[in-house]
Amino acid sequence: MYKVSSEQKQYLTYTLADPSTKSQVEVVPERGGIVVSWQIDGQEVFYLDAERFTHPDLSVRGGNPILFPLCGNLPNDTYNVDGQEYKIKQHGFARELPWTVTAESDREGASLSVELTSNEATKAVYPFDFRVVYTYVLRGNTLEIQQDYQNLSASPMPFYSGFHPYFLCGDKAQLEVQIPSTSFNDNRTKQNFDFDGKFDFDQEEIDAVFGNLSSHTTGVSDRSRNLDIVIDYDDFYTCLVFWTVKGKDFYCLEPWSANRNAMNTKENLTVLEPHSSCQAVVKISASFN
Repeated sequence: MYKVSSEQKQYLTYTLADPSTKSQVEVVPERGGIVVSWQIDGQEVFYLDAERFTHPDLSVRGGNPILFPLCGNLPNDTYNVDGQEYKIKQHGFARELPWTVTAESDREGASLSVELTSNEATKAVYPFDFRVVYTYVLRGNTLEIQQDYQNLSASPMPFYSGFHPYFLCGDKAQLEVQIPSTSFNDNRTKQNFDFDGKFDFDQEEIDAVFGNLSSHTTGVSDRSRNLDIVIDYDDFYTCLVFWTVKGKDFYCLEPWSANRNAMNTKENLTVLEPHSSCQAVVKISASFN
């Protein structure tokens, strides 16, 4: 029997639980609609900088932040719409704004729907009326994220979105990375490199962008934690980013619908016609062996 409950902590926190697999997910709608924790039989899947999380003026570093209406950053944080210049911060504003709970259910999974709508503050940096609804569904050891993007404007609405999951890890030398691409672009140097499934984790930072994906599945096996992560995504997603920092016990494996700067290059940019919508799905499965 699935369960959905809520508890007032620093923020109102919703818990989605599947007792049959001792799996539970915590969602904090007012802190960017974010999943902050996922435990399976008491073992944590996600990394979270708990101290940083307590400061509402700082972006969350951990859990599974939402990226919308763009992923990554733009040159000088700038893009144009109909000849008008706008400035918007890296990864957009969805991860920093409060989301509203619109539905919850324990019928075919433990599920929670959260919604973000445009307001005067968002329109100052992104001049569109929109509604975005995410539904988190926990079944067993799989977290499904159903997404509905709606353009409420009278003009076409460009966007790209994604997720920035921070997975808690042990010895990075024991990570086995499965990414369905044979090359990546190093975002730091802007150089392209062949990829054979291995990274040099002695680097201070890895920021690798993978395109030309050959399948809709990616994942990492963490042999030091005996944890396998598998991420499935649909056609909406066109690239993956692998990011980590030396000395930190996390790695990020991020599905994006388009690469950074797509707001300017237009490559793989989604453009919704007025009063239309589109849907997408990401599934993350975690198993401790």
